[in-house]
Amino acid sequence: MLQPSDRLAILLHEGTQSSKGKTGISLLRYGENPIVAVIDQDCAGQSLPKLTGIQRDVPIVASVVDALSYQPDVLAIGIAPSGGGLPEAWWQEIKQSVASGLSVMNGLHTPMGADPELQNLLNQNQKPNQWIWDIRQEPAGLTVGSGMARSLPCLRVLCVGTDMSIGKMSTGLELHYATLKRGLRSRFLATGQTALMLGHDGIPLDAVRIDFAAGAVEQVLMRYGYDHDVLYVEGQGSLMNPASTATLPLIRGSQPTHLILSHRAGQTHIHNFSHVPIPSLTKAIQVYEMVAAAGGSFAPTKVVGIALNTFHLNDLEAQQAIEQAQLETGLPCTDAIRYGAEPLLEAILR
Repeated sequence: MLQPSDRLAILLHEGTQSSKGKTGISLLRYGENPIVAVIDQDCAGQSLPKLTGIQRDVPIVASVVDALSYQPDVLAIGIAPSGGGLPEAWWQEIKQSVASGLSVMNGLHTPMGADPELQNLLNQNQKPNQWIWDIRQEPAGLTVGSGMARSLPCLRVLCVGTDMSIGKMSTGLELHYATLKRGLRSRFLATGQTALMLGHDGIPLDAVRIDFAAGAVEQVLMRYGYDHDVLYVEGQGSLMNPASTATLPLIRGSQPTHLILSHRAGQTHIHNFSHVPIPSLTKAIQVYEMVAAAGGSFAPTKVVGIALNTFHLNDLEAQQAIEQAQLETGLPCTDAIRYGAEPLLEAILR
């Protein structure tokens, strides 16, 4: 599908400045493909570095038609609207892309490859290298989990969180890159559409039937665990979020040796569920360690560090929030994107 030379335009309407654009923002921060345009009608003409803090000189345009002048090859769907559905106006943008000869990289729950209109446009174009990649598809040959990952000789690090969309994947990637710099054999394993779009091997966990979810995670770890020193498993969801079902099979399938707890500084309630409070960091740590061990059925697993999301704070406020989290938990804490992952890595390797 995606080739290293493919030029991307990222569909990011209403996502440049909100959590619904986390896929597109991650592609901008970590993607190795050339990105030639960001499509966001609300921010067209503005500076991407000023809006996002990502030092990547990419123009923001209002529509797919505007993006075509930058000669992209692929349209990447960088937004994740609630429920996975796209507004009709955005669907028209995707149809315009396919009609213009672009391939489509789709991480939404809504499949596009079998859509009759899009298929008809593909057939009309008759471009041999044009494709539609629906990332959220269940892999073949899955089995139930067995807990076998606990037998692996490598370290297995899982980022868990007090809520969804707070930086678990970014923290795992920053830790992975920092570990590689140490000369260790590190691997980041994808469990969601964004990391798969970035080219990491893994599974789209939320496309897997729940009975096979832990087994799907386990299979990926068994594939790499004997050839690496550290495996970083992409975190998903939160045990505190009533809409989340991904965290428990991640814990069971990966049998982590270390947990990193992610939290958005100052957040007191679950996003979109204001009636659900977030417990203190110390209580959240207790919950995750208790669930991971399951009363002794599995090996004891400790939260060894706090990954704090401070994007919404200025530098002084961020430093104060990090110091407060360290005082509250007695654990090393950092914003891995803002200040680097070294304090967390030290805690893991120690």
